[in-house]
Amino acid sequence: MSFPTGFFITGTDTEVGKTLVSGALILKMRAQGKKAIGFKPVVAGTYQDIKGAVLNEDLETLRIASNLNPGQLDLCPYVLDMPAAPHLVAASIGQELEINRIMQALAKVQSQSDVVVAEGAGGFLIPLNKTQDLADVAKEMNLPIILVVGMKLGCLNHALLTYEAMVARKLNIAGWVANTLASEMPLLQENIETLKTRIKAPFLGLIPALPKQFQKSIDSPYSIEALEFAAQHIQLPKN
Repeated sequence: MSFPTGFFITGTDTEVGKTLVSGALILKMRAQGKKAIGFKPVVAGTYQDIKGAVLNEDLETLRIASNLNPGQLDLCPYVLDMPAAPHLVAASIGQELEINRIMQALAKVQSQSDVVVAEGAGGFLIPLNKTQDLADVAKEMNLPIILVVGMKLGCLNHALLTYEAMVARKLNIAGWVANTLASEMPLLQENIETLKTRIKAPFLGLIPALPKQFQKSIDSPYSIEALEFAAQHIQLPKN
C-alpha cells in the first residue's frame, strides 16, 4: 500500500476522540513499516508531571504513538497553558497564532518522518486569529482529511455541517471514523447508517467505548494499550 505524506485529523467538536484516532492511525502505519509521527498546530491546556515538566496530554499521546522520547522532537509550535479557545488564549498573552509558523514547524517534523498525522484543535472551524481558522490551516497543509465523529446526541448535525464545510473548500476527504465516547448513544448503528448515506467518503470504522482499564484520567495521555485497542477497530484509507 502506498501512503500520502500525511493526514489531517479533524473532529465534530472538542473531546470527540481526535487524539485517540490520531494515535491509532500512527500505530497502524508504523506497524506497516512507515515512520509515522504526530503533529498539532496548537494546543491549549497544560499540566505538570511529578518532575515539574509542563506537558499537554494530546502531545504526550502523539509522542507515545510516534515512539519518541521526551523532548526528542517538537510536535507543536504553540503550546498554550489555559484550556480555552486558542486564539483567545493567545490574544490574552499578546500573541497571534500564525499559519507560517505552523507550516515551518510541520516541515521540521516532515523532515524526520515518512508520514505526519496532523491533529487539529477543537472543531474544523475553530478560529486561529482575527481572520483565519483551522480550516485555513488544513487547506495550507493540503493533506487528506479524516473526520472524527463523536457519537452522541447532536452528532448528525455537527458531522454534516463539518462535512459540508470541507466540501465547500474542495478539500480531499479521505474518510471518517465514528467514536463511541464514554457510553454508547441510543440508536448508534442507525445514526452511523444515516451518516454513511450522507457523507460521500469512506467509513473507516467504529471505535467502541474504551474498556475501563484503558480509559485515561484527566491530565494524562492515552496509554499505548488504549491506542492499540482503537487501532483494531479502524482501517487506513485506501489510495
